[in-house]
Amino acid sequence: MSERIGQVALAQDGGSPFLGRQMGSQQQAMSSETKALIDSEVSRLVSSAYSRAKTLLTDNRQALDSLARLLMEKETVTAEEFAQLLTDCDVKIAEYGIY
Repeated sequence: MSERIGQVALAQDGGSPFLGRQMGSQQQAMSSETKALIDSEVSRLVSSAYSRAKTLLTDNRQALDSLARLLMEKETVTAEEFAQLLTDCDVKIAEYGIY
């Protein structure tokens, strides 16, 4: 999930309905500190993703406007037309990374 929390399985209230309530409830309940940490990480991840998406959309506004005009004219765009539009507008592609 994140560097602060890592990849862990956390208990959910009520157990797993697929294994039966008793079999699925073998995980330990998490502390309020762990719940607060999870809430904090989720908030950070969502905020970071929002900021990244907003920057990409703002940086590539010309391409978005061109695509909107093209779609208004034709209703559909082929993969080739879309690729050409991205090339013509010099679209900035985001770096991929794990949060």
